[in-house]
Amino acid sequence: MSRMPLGALVVASGISSAGVMMTLLAIPWFVLQSTGSGTKTGLVTAAEVLGLMVAALLGGPIVDRVGTRRASVGADLLTTVTVLLIPLAVNTTGLGLPGLIVLSFVMGVSRGPADTAKQVLLAGVADAGGIRTSRAASAVEAAMRTGRMVGGPAAGALIGLIGPIPVLFVDAGTLLLSAALVFALIPAAAGPPRPPSGGYLKELREGLGYVKRDAVLRAVVGMLMLTNSLDFGLLGVLYPAYGDQVLHSTALIGAMITAVAAGALLGSALYGWAGHRFSRRTAILVAVAIEGAPRFALLALEPAPAVLLAGLVVAGIGAGALNPIVLPAVYERVPEAVRGRVLSLLVGGVLAAMPLGSMAAGLLLDGIGLVGALAVFGGLYLIAGTFPVIFRVWRGLDDPAPIGGDRPVNQGARTD
Repeated sequence: MSRMPLGALVVASGISSAGVMMTLLAIPWFVLQSTGSGTKTGLVTAAEVLGLMVAALLGGPIVDRVGTRRASVGADLLTTVTVLLIPLAVNTTGLGLPGLIVLSFVMGVSRGPADTAKQVLLAGVADAGGIRTSRAASAVEAAMRTGRMVGGPAAGALIGLIGPIPVLFVDAGTLLLSAALVFALIPAAAGPPRPPSGGYLKELREGLGYVKRDAVLRAVVGMLMLTNSLDFGLLGVLYPAYGDQVLHSTALIGAMITAVAAGALLGSALYGWAGHRFSRRTAILVAVAIEGAPRFALLALEPAPAVLLAGLVVAGIGAGALNPIVLPAVYERVPEAVRGRVLSLLVGGVLAAMPLGSMAAGLLLDGIGLVGALAVFGGLYLIAGTFPVIFRVWRGLDDPAPIGGDRPVNQGARTD
């Protein structure tokens, strides 16, 4: 059994993650430095997430219909074009805030199918390589965290050296390389079989039906909606503000992201090695407790850089375990033929609140200051961390999966 496709997916995920991190820092920094407004910065970052949400909620049937490998490659190429339009417009006709918001939205729409397709491909390439899905998910998560660990400081250094807009050319290069790896090294058969033609709306309803019938998946999405929105507000608005007001350095922002990514890399590796020994409910409770509220409290205390970075490494350990905990449960509970649209809907649900997190961060930053915004976000994270204890539905995360198997069983020939 060949493990080359899994290796290609791991590398492609890491490379594209590094590029995304560069863009995620470069664009908000450009807006914050050119306008001085946290609210405007929040608007731009929220626009990309809104695009991701639209793509996730509506694009699942398209991923299933087009084929996962083709959707991944095509979406990466389309995102490349969109990313390159930003520096092109800035350096020619000029790019105002409305234009940047539109392009950020389009960027999110094009990134969405690529992310969903890679998640669906994960189960197939793990099965082909004879690897437990939880370990394959940990490997991909580790690669993505490594990409962020590299992309964060690289973005900080490049922003200080050449400015935020030229950094987008690096993101475009990572997208092209990711598309090339998926196209060349992952076979068409790695994706699930295309479903029989039933019409777009019917396929969308089928995906919604699976989500509606599974209370466990709905509970997971509900908690992740809140935590991801807080994380995005932190990364897209409060981190740049922290770098500007407290650290006075783009390089130290990159170091903060690297610290979290280093801890997350360790967390994903630890869960891949030993996570199967613990219940998923216990694991997710511990992971959120480690990576959530303590991180915001640490930032609010404004400690010395060495203490700050050490604390963020610890927080990252919890963050790195979350996807390896959740994704195998989803693969077990959802039939292979509809996995694309169901995963897309789940991602869309998680993304739905993220623009609110970005906007809330900007409004709080302008209204009550950085420390106040961190306190509010930390309190909300603390509440979210109690969900697996308070709500009985979370016990179902460890129930036998309705579809079965940690590694999905092949269901017929696959085509792309």
